Amino acid sequence: MSQPQVEHEDSFRDDDAVSDQGKKQKSRRPANTAFRQQRLKAWQPILTPKTVLPLFFAVGVIFAPIGGLLLYASAQVQQIQITYQDCTNSDANIGAPLYPSFAPVPTQHYSLSFKNQTPNAELPRWSRNETFTIFGGGAANYSNVTTPVCILQFYIPDEIGPPVFFYYQMTNFYQNHRRYVKSFDRDQLSGKFRTNDSIAGSDCDPLRIDPETNKTYYPCGLIANSLFNDTFSSPVKLNVAGDNANNETYLMSNRSIAWTSDRDIYGKTAYTPDQVMPPVNWRYRYPRYDNDQFPIPNLQEWEEFQVWMRTAGLPTFSKLAKRNDTAPMSVGRYEVRIDDFFPVTIYDGTKSILISTRTVMGGQNPFLGIAYVVVAGICVILGALFLATHLIKPRKLGDHSYLTWSSDQPANAITTPRVGRRNGST
Repeated sequence: MSQPQVEHEDSFRDDDAVSDQGKKQKSRRPANTAFRQQRLKAWQPILTPKTVLPLFFAVGVIFAPIGGLLLYASAQVQQIQITYQDCTNSDANIGAPLYPSFAPVPTQHYSLSFKNQTPNAELPRWSRNETFTIFGGGAANYSNVTTPVCILQFYIPDEIGPPVFFYYQMTNFYQNHRRYVKSFDRDQLSGKFRTNDSIAGSDCDPLRIDPETNKTYYPCGLIANSLFNDTFSSPVKLNVAGDNANNETYLMSNRSIAWTSDRDIYGKTAYTPDQVMPPVNWRYRYPRYDNDQFPIPNLQEWEEFQVWMRTAGLPTFSKLAKRNDTAPMSVGRYEVRIDDFFPVTIYDGTKSILISTRTVMGGQNPFLGIAYVVVAGICVILGALFLATHLIKPRKLGDHSYLTWSSDQPANAITTPRVGRRNGST
């Protein structure tokens, strides 16, 4: 019985097929280039004992003398460091005695690095005193501050410098805190006039505007507010104990202590004294701004401020306070007086003075030299171990027995579905 023929209608017309031939077919195929098709030339080194062993020994031979030279350069730096935050403590078990009495500085509070050894009789000692500091130059203002004074005496056993650098060092002070490090206004520091509205939208939070007077802080921000304000006298060489006539001051300057690039950031402000207020923590030195006793500070010339505004990346840091680039510091006993304003015990920090020289590699820092020596030692040890292994139990290069894919499959191996389909199984 014959089936009735059914006429099927095509789903598209001939003219559609013709029109589709002219269209460009879309494709996800990458372009036929060396980069897209991963045909770029490449070099894959084959690591063999003949190439690896000489490399280990070469690194060791090169790094070891470099590390030794760096350690030698660091050892040539002569310096003395004295930690003094406990000096003005009234507790007799912690602080120094009242002037004119002196007591030895505890050994954990100082470190000496000189070519010649300091005699035991000349080890650092300290005393404390109080003085009245008058800010503004007038007795009629309320900025007369009772200031604790730390008096440090130390011995320099070798002639050092020039140059000689005077640093203050702090610990446990995190200038790299995210909120702290961005709390300043660059336009204000450069001398531009900034309105209250513009400062209110700046990064100076939380110290932007004085809530009592509704005036802008100048300079605003946390970094400026926490300015380190201890003051240091130049070292005085004590030739004759108790005879000031024969004492000699080793003059140190606070000029050229900031980076040239930092000095270019600051400018003389366009503010007038009645438009701004000093930061909160500056009220002893600047109870207010005026044209006579308390003029607005010129940040362009104030290098101690510029040094402080360059924030440190680690909680332990040193910042340059004074320097002498012309005269050496001769052998003898010296005295430094410190007006102790900046509190560090409230956050378990410390503060120190550091008198130091430098070499072509900078200040004293043995870390880089130690790192080079350690890397050299590790490379030599690994090279020796690999060489001994290669000589005692050598391995044939390119031995196929170490390749796992060439080993026979176990008898009870299970065929994967993909392999089964490839072999014709269902």
